[in-house]
Amino acid sequence: MSDDTHEALKVDESLEIEIQRALAHHLTDADIERARLTLGWDQPARTQELYTVASPDAIRNWAHGVGDDNPLYTDEDYGPRTRWGSQIAHGTMAGFIKTPLLGDRLPEEVRAANKGLFRGVHVFVSGGTWEWFRPIYPGDRIFSFNGEESIEEKASEFAERSVIRVRRDVAINQRAEVVGVYRIVRVLTERKKSRASAKYAEIEPASYTDEDYAKFDALYAAESPRGADKRFWEDVTVGDVLDPMLKGPFTVTDVQVFHMGGYGMVPYGLKSNRLGFKNRLRIPAFYVKNEHGVYDVAQRVHWDSEWAKGIGNPMAYDYGVMRQGFFYHHVSDWAGDDAVIVRLEDSIRRFNYIGDTQFLSGTVVGKRQQAGQHVVDLDLRMTNQRDVETAYGAATVALPTRDGRLPRFPQVPAELADKATQMIARHNQLLHER
Repeated sequence: MSDDTHEALKVDESLEIEIQRALAHHLTDADIERARLTLGWDQPARTQELYTVASPDAIRNWAHGVGDDNPLYTDEDYGPRTRWGSQIAHGTMAGFIKTPLLGDRLPEEVRAANKGLFRGVHVFVSGGTWEWFRPIYPGDRIFSFNGEESIEEKASEFAERSVIRVRRDVAINQRAEVVGVYRIVRVLTERKKSRASAKYAEIEPASYTDEDYAKFDALYAAESPRGADKRFWEDVTVGDVLDPMLKGPFTVTDVQVFHMGGYGMVPYGLKSNRLGFKNRLRIPAFYVKNEHGVYDVAQRVHWDSEWAKGIGNPMAYDYGVMRQGFFYHHVSDWAGDDAVIVRLEDSIRRFNYIGDTQFLSGTVVGKRQQAGQHVVDLDLRMTNQRDVETAYGAATVALPTRDGRLPRFPQVPAELADKATQMIARHNQLLHER
């Protein structure tokens, strides 16, 4: 198995995907020690996403992929009338628009430590933290580099053994400006299928009456982005409650729209016909036959309930990144056009199954001044129709003040700004040497 193939297999951006069921599912002391050798090394991201440049259409489609109709993101004629002077992108798009970044390979000993690391172990993303430093504008080309930041062994509720790995992804534009930093929390487990099945066996598919839909429709009708109506810092009080937001009921169509928005195409690659054949040769372990003997991607757990049942879940389920987008949508609607979302943290605790409905709530839990900015801290929650909390999060938002001060994005740490400049300079050098 090539290094590129293994890299594609071990990086899992979904909530939970079974990658190599036929291989041994064991975490070893040797693998954990080898993983520690990879800490602190950044490497250029060579993958190419569905979108490499933030065109107005790409920006709109990403927002629509999470159900966000805020004209700041979706209407290129609206943005010029705001403080930004242009349409800008939904913050979470920074992690999923990407041009391959040319750069130097990692040292041989680090690459050797990565080779075959945690092969066959179950991987899922349980959440992450975003920090933003500038908006994405139409025409921006986004690159990224990443590296492992920490690794910790931890007891798990439903696994024999688990390891928590945090990877830092840095998104930069063509001017070497840092757009955002995304720290991804990945959980590696030795989960036993029988124990997983028992955990979810009693979950029944959701069903709704006309009266239920009348309530949903009323909630949707009451929602709207705050837009140009400034939310001033002075007017916010600790204990204030955000207007509720609804997401759902969740359908396979929602998954398709999210894919069209730009998610899910890499590192594995959703491809068809001859391209699908070539992709299956590249990463054969990612393709598993269905009950009719037809090869299909393991990623189909997100739209194929029969396949999801085969790995211990009662139904198909969403991507965790979708709910990260839901949280951002909720905060952005509340904060208004002039605000700056500085930080967003999310933790995905339960699956969002086909048919489920998510109810978003939030509370102001802090109000302070930070580095000359006037910020508020938000506690965020997401609960389904079974009254089960499926995700929680936190956000820090900088707000305008009544004396006319507009919030700014934080300053990029000097070390990180220098690293971004070096990465783009090396990319441009290698590009010209081709």
